[in-house]
Amino acid sequence: MSGSGLLGIQQSFDLTAANTLRLPCKAERYAAPSTLGALQQVVRTAVDRQWAITLLGGGSNVLLPAELTGITIRPGMQQWWLERHGDAVIAYVSAGVNWHSLVMALAAQGLWGIENLALIPGDCGAAPVQNIGAYGVELNDVLLGVQVVELSSGNVSWLSTEACQFGYRDSVFKRALAGKVVITRLALRLSTQPAPKLGYGDLAARIAARGTAVPSPLAVAQAVCAIRQEKLPDPQVLANAGSFFKNPLVSSTKAADLLQHYPDMPHFPQPEGQTKLAAGWLIDQCGLKGAREGAFGVHARQALVLVHFGGGRRHELLQFASEIAQTVYDRFGVKLEPEPRLIQA
Repeated sequence: MSGSGLLGIQQSFDLTAANTLRLPCKAERYAAPSTLGALQQVVRTAVDRQWAITLLGGGSNVLLPAELTGITIRPGMQQWWLERHGDAVIAYVSAGVNWHSLVMALAAQGLWGIENLALIPGDCGAAPVQNIGAYGVELNDVLLGVQVVELSSGNVSWLSTEACQFGYRDSVFKRALAGKVVITRLALRLSTQPAPKLGYGDLAARIAARGTAVPSPLAVAQAVCAIRQEKLPDPQVLANAGSFFKNPLVSSTKAADLLQHYPDMPHFPQPEGQTKLAAGWLIDQCGLKGAREGAFGVHARQALVLVHFGGGRRHELLQFASEIAQTVYDRFGVKLEPEPRLIQA
């Protein structure tokens, strides 16, 4: 890797450590601007020089190719602050802030809203792309707006929650605005009033075991962390991208048919006649928990997580994932879709 050049742009930058799956990748150029103005300058330079632009956050939910041409930009802005309006609090958060660190800091201040989203890896700027969610809460439940920089011009604007077109692990940033804007700031709606959401999974039982009638947001966040740490591998220890497959949505008719054959199947009714199934359960029922093929495997404790033992390549991972999805489809007639974003070279 050569030294920094124009606007802190680095040449031939190794991104292997910048993605939690540790897939080998080298960026032709790389920049991590620490201010909004610097980011705008990098974007305008890239446009003027006709460089392809790839956006990268914490690298926790992406599948990188071996090489990325053009320039890869990771927003590095780290500022966040609060605006209080009685019980209501708005948190303005820059894209480069670590998501989990933000959750714990806000929970420690007694602020409710995102405590169920603790220990989700990555940067805040990437959170709206996936509409991250866990334990009955999704980002769109608390998001007021998103500040973006247009890649074609470098201009700044704000998008409302409605304009983000959020869905399950989906947003306009994966569709109409993919490759057109970079997220630079979030506005989150929080509250000082107790509002625990404990109806998902074993979170309520974990809180009850602590003997607290009304838990604090920090207690909820700590309980979420404890559950996730028991079930999910630490990407610093064993490379992974968290949940590799989305929990599939099927029709209520399809779910009812499956329940006749598998009455213990986890299922969660959704609006508009759909039912969400647990992808990890489906994979586990196929006997794939702990399965391994070359450098990649299904985690021994959580079948939803694919892990990288080292030395593998993206095409091998995709082939392994495809085989898992086909096995599930052959048995249940349910299609699994990968959750991480496939970044093109």
